[in-house]
Amino acid sequence: MKRPNREEIITLVVTMDLFVDLPATQKGSHMSRNIEIAEEIVEQSITKPITDLESLCAKIAKKLLEKHQYATRAEVKAYADYFLERINPSGVKALEPYKLIAESRANDKGGLKKLIGVQVIGMTTCPCAMEITKKLGEYNKSLPSPTHNQRNISTLLIEVPEDCQDIDADDLIEIVESSLSSPTYSLLKRKDEGKIVLDAHKKPKFVEDVVRDMLQAVLKKYKHLPDNVIVIARSESEESIHKHNAFAERITTLGELRK
Repeated sequence: MKRPNREEIITLVVTMDLFVDLPATQKGSHMSRNIEIAEEIVEQSITKPITDLESLCAKIAKKLLEKHQYATRAEVKAYADYFLERINPSGVKALEPYKLIAESRANDKGGLKKLIGVQVIGMTTCPCAMEITKKLGEYNKSLPSPTHNQRNISTLLIEVPEDCQDIDADDLIEIVESSLSSPTYSLLKRKDEGKIVLDAHKKPKFVEDVVRDMLQAVLKKYKHLPDNVIVIARSESEESIHKHNAFAERITTLGELRK
């Protein structure tokens, strides 16, 4: 993959789901055609790299309708491991893992939708338990009151016009990470761990807060996109003191958010 604004070529290992619908007269799908299409397009990308994962999905979705002439709709989903260089609290550089998500839906009327998204693992701290510990008063009042930590997995997806290439996954990762209580890192020394926990306690978040902050940041970042663009924001915190997780999601449009 080679983005228009970058020099380097990024190699991705991608998992894909390919779907076509079947009419009542068709007993089954010719699944070998799906493999042929994917292999053909991937081979082409060796000499002419694709610009983004969502465009790859759109290209395959169109081809599916050409090959499966009985189908009226095709859908392609792609997931890829992705790495970005990050600097931990001690100033050490390391590659941190993220997930890229792309989707495309095409129909035989020429309609096409595509979405770009990311999944980010980070950390939230619970505001509710923090308020309770404040009332107990048994803590050092020069520091944030204690609360329990949560491993958070948040996802942000944005629908993009077919010819749009100005939404970068790196920007979406920044939006999601900044909406959490704190980023997390693969490599940390003890001093780093303490700083991350302290910083996260200064920024307690419910999963609903994470979703709200992601949507607010999307509105600010993508003012040029039209009102009908769909945005999907979801956040799940893996609870440490409960046996259930906390989950929040909003599926909306930029127009609704602007109102």
